Amino acid sequence: MCDLDGFRLTEDDALFIDFDGTLAEIGDDPNAIRLDACAALALTALAARLGGAVAILSGRDIRDLAARTPDGVWRAGGHGLEVIAPGWTPAERPDPLPDSVLAPMQAVAISHPGVRLELKGPVAALHYRAAPKAEEACLQAAQKAASSASGLVFQPGKMVVEVKPATAHKGRALRRLMDRSPFAGRRPVMLGDDTTDEDAIQAAQLLGGIGVKVGEGGSAARLRTPDPAAVRDWLAREAIH
Repeated sequence: MCDLDGFRLTEDDALFIDFDGTLAEIGDDPNAIRLDACAALALTALAARLGGAVAILSGRDIRDLAARTPDGVWRAGGHGLEVIAPGWTPAERPDPLPDSVLAPMQAVAISHPGVRLELKGPVAALHYRAAPKAEEACLQAAQKAASSASGLVFQPGKMVVEVKPATAHKGRALRRLMDRSPFAGRRPVMLGDDTTDEDAIQAAQLLGGIGVKVGEGGSAARLRTPDPAAVRDWLAREAIH
């Protein structure tokens, strides 16, 4: 089912969209993921059509996200910890979480082949897509890491679990952007596929907007679409509206 087939953006909308699993397919190696060139052009065209109100919300580090996405749109990395406007260059990478926090996650990555620890400044992620049997060990390690310092939370996703500051929250990021130009006064439309995207989907809908769930699984979203390919097809159609 693809509700996007009949859904059109208006000139008064603001578009918010996740990267991995929404704009691009998820892969075993996050470093190998690239945005389709046509999708990049469509996002840039949509930014022009919507008065600049297009933002990519991602759990990726902002420097990584900026290198993979067009600079004609807003980018929010680290689940909203760092935001850059179109044309801006990201600041230097902030310090990672302390070794005392990372220790349980490092131990799991060492003891379970296929588990990969990714450090994204103050966000740390354990990826176990290549070692699905290590899921419980990864979840326990992340929970232990998050409880070792104040102000941290852990959040599971699709074959990944992250430890991050409680302020790293896509819903809060969307609401902050909606308070500023060029987003203010528009209807927010949020597309995402994973747990962290649900925060932004719910925030968008509480503001009178629309949430779109990409892929299978439970969601608060009012609309659904099957996969990133369908999202890219929709973006291409909307870009030439």
